[in-house]
Amino acid sequence: MKISNKPIMSAVILATALFFVTAPRAAAQTGSISGQVMDVNGKPWAGLTVQAVSEQGAKQQAKTDNDGKYSIPGLRTGTYTLTIVAFPPPNDKQPPYDFAKVRVESGEEAKADANFKEIMAKQGAAAQEQVKKQEEAKAKFEGMRAHFTAGNALLEQEKAAKAELQKAPADQRDAAKQKLADLSDQAAKEYKAAQESAGDKDPNLHLLWAKLGEAYDTAGRNEEAAQAYQQAITAAEANPAVKGPQLAGYYNNLGNVLARMGKVDDAKAAYTKSAELDPTNAATAWRNFGISLYNANRLSDAVEPLEKASELDPKNAQTWYLLGAALVSKMTTKKVGDKEEVQFAPGTVEAYQKALELDPNGPYGAQAKQGLEMLQQLAPGIDTKVNVRKKKS
Repeated sequence: MKISNKPIMSAVILATALFFVTAPRAAAQTGSISGQVMDVNGKPWAGLTVQAVSEQGAKQQAKTDNDGKYSIPGLRTGTYTLTIVAFPPPNDKQPPYDFAKVRVESGEEAKADANFKEIMAKQGAAAQEQVKKQEEAKAKFEGMRAHFTAGNALLEQEKAAKAELQKAPADQRDAAKQKLADLSDQAAKEYKAAQESAGDKDPNLHLLWAKLGEAYDTAGRNEEAAQAYQQAITAAEANPAVKGPQLAGYYNNLGNVLARMGKVDDAKAAYTKSAELDPTNAATAWRNFGISLYNANRLSDAVEPLEKASELDPKNAQTWYLLGAALVSKMTTKKVGDKEEVQFAPGTVEAYQKALELDPNGPYGAQAKQGLEMLQQLAPGIDTKVNVRKKKS
């Protein structure tokens, strides 16, 4: 009789199944974080919810016990940020507070404590230091403002002294000059003191340099004024808050001084920059260039900037009068037969005529009329008639 082997096979299968059921699985290697939290009095803080957040955003949390201790097990290897996400009453309105960032390694326990007594002490020291810095900054600002205000008052006196000098009789001019120089020194001293109070990074530094330049400029101290205006430009260009028109004004002032010093090319560069930065006032920049050269008796050099000014602002009587006067300097003579005839530069008569047309009853119109009469005397027979338009009633 054949003996069946089925029961034997079933026993083998059952044994194999039991092996798979009872064999232990390989556990994932993890670590943990534990620590203690102390309150502002340095005592254990119970009832806090401490949360650990991995770099991937996984979160696990635990509460502190009566000893302020907590433990967060089963954390995979990585870096975790520890945050107190909930405080017990009466501090339950407090926002979450990050207190540590720790590295968890497999099979190890990382430590992360928080002592709010120490934390508050450090924050208090930092706050005190911040208050100290704010007080120092306030004192510096007040000192700067006091010197700046004093400088402005002296600058106004200096301008008045300059006006007095221009009207002073010959026997009083030396005393008037000395007064102007003294006031310029005093104003400059105050502006320099304001700079020292402000410091190298103060956003108002460009204005202090510009005022110092004005104090020197008013007294005719050209070299010092040019240096101060250049410093104002440098400070302004480093300050994003300074807009084009203000910077253009600094370049314009620098151009005025350089023109008086006879540095025509440098002055032209400064005025060109001023016109580029503030196109709406470009005509003023070129007119100022022409005026500076005109006052320095450089009439021939004044023609070009005055022509530019007249093109940009053709209704300014002052520009046309000065252009006419500057063009007179380009007058030449030509021998015709036995006589020398005067040859005026193109546009001379027209410039005077334009000034008289625009300002028939004003100072520039009056001077332009005198200029035309002079041209008539120099070259009898030339047409100097002006068609002045009558205003509509």
